[in-house]
Amino acid sequence: MLIRLVAFALFVLALAYGFSWLADRPGDLSLIWEGQIYQTKLIVAASAIIALVAAVMITWWFIRLVWTSPHSVTRYFRARKRDRGYQALSTGLIAAGAGNALLARKMAARSRGLIRADQEPLINLLEAQAALIEGRYDEARAKFEAMANDPETRELGLRGLYLEARRLGANEAARQYAEKAADNAPYLPWAAQATLEYRSQSGRWDDAIRLLEQQKAARVVEKAEANRLHAVLLTARAGEKLEGNPTGARDDAQQALKLAADFIPAALIAAKALFREGGVRKAASILEQAWKSAPHPEIGQAYVRARSGDSTLDRLKRAERLEGLRPNNVESLLVVAQAALDAQEFAKARAKAEAAARMQPREAAFLLLADIEEAETGDQGRVRHWLAQALKAPRDPAWVADGFVSDKWLPVSPVTGRLDAFEWKAPFGQIEGPLEDGSAPASIEAALKTLPPLRDVRPESPVNDHRIIELERAATIAEAVRPAPAPAPAPAKPKPVEPASDKVPAPGEAKPFFGGLPDDPGVRDPRVEPGPKTRLRLF
Repeated sequence: MLIRLVAFALFVLALAYGFSWLADRPGDLSLIWEGQIYQTKLIVAASAIIALVAAVMITWWFIRLVWTSPHSVTRYFRARKRDRGYQALSTGLIAAGAGNALLARKMAARSRGLIRADQEPLINLLEAQAALIEGRYDEARAKFEAMANDPETRELGLRGLYLEARRLGANEAARQYAEKAADNAPYLPWAAQATLEYRSQSGRWDDAIRLLEQQKAARVVEKAEANRLHAVLLTARAGEKLEGNPTGARDDAQQALKLAADFIPAALIAAKALFREGGVRKAASILEQAWKSAPHPEIGQAYVRARSGDSTLDRLKRAERLEGLRPNNVESLLVVAQAALDAQEFAKARAKAEAAARMQPREAAFLLLADIEEAETGDQGRVRHWLAQALKAPRDPAWVADGFVSDKWLPVSPVTGRLDAFEWKAPFGQIEGPLEDGSAPASIEAALKTLPPLRDVRPESPVNDHRIIELERAATIAEAVRPAPAPAPAPAKPKPVEPASDKVPAPGEAKPFFGGLPDDPGVRDPRVEPGPKTRLRLF
């Protein structure tokens, strides 16, 4: 519009300049026609010529207007009818979106009467939506199939058929519709995402990676998200190759780590593949980098048990190295505590487990304390005490996707089929406030205060050697102070049985069955002179 205005202004300026130029140069124009001489001013002749041209143009416009008036009238009414049809179509689509089936059906019929369906394919969409609202799914499917056969509405029809197949639970049909849409238009997010999930569920990792690359080239997904999904697919493919092709698994896992450096499953698979090939140092380096970014119990277990021939002390040293990489971390403390338990260094194991429980009181720390108690003392009361604390403590993190808890990472959720759905987190939160039995949530300080005293002794345990020595010393002292047996008395007339009493029998008398002194070396006989005071410690 601005360009036209400028052009018109320039034309007017040029015309004015031309007239001013002629006015500054006066002259006469003579015309001899049929013996007559016609003479006029030059400016008047120029004005007459311009007026004549304008008159001719106006006359031609008027004649053309009269000649084309029937067509113009027809076109006017057709445009008015089309406008009314589009208005009805717009109203119907709004009604369908709001769930007003009656108005949507009415506007669809009006639109079809004002506009031909081959001219406006949205009429089929409006009728299909109205049929879906009214529950006439067969009619809606027929409309979507008609749209799928039309090149102009193919993508819209395929999406409608895909959603209908998903509603009916026909997963195979839904997969076919999604793949057909993705092949024709890989830039469609819904088709590409659905096809990617279907191919991942069936283990077609190569096809899924190829489709993801097409999506990335078409900029359907963001670069960061595409790299993450690519790393997930490469890790899944590496997991399948790990048993039969460790080299291929290593390459895929390392490529996944380049795309997502903090992806724990990729680091684990890369390390396991390198272990099988003998590259222990390189595998340890990968695990150390993963541990620095995000300590994970599976990383710690793989690192500590990197060499199958290592002793328990060697594993403890490797665990302490991990703790040095990430000090003051719960996972680091738990890894060291477990390694110390395996090496039978119970004091260190107990200290690390208690420190982990102080930092984050959760079930793994209390279960580890129960294992330490079982291995060190064998006191079942104390073991049950730690198990009770573990029951009240928050759950440990695990691989969780859509409410499903897995003991290992999976690329696809088994519930919804969503790709990259598993997260390392607690399955559910701890119940706030007191529990039903009235006990408070687990706390290491409260657990240590209520820890029952040691009652069960396991002499076979090396740490109880001092208790064995004390028991043997107590038995020796008791044997030294036991009186010598008196000579047997002569046969006498039997006496009637008297009730038991607290009376101490005289030397030579038979001890009553009830009420007598226990035959225990730790109890001193009052008839014997008290010897030197000896303090016995049984526990």
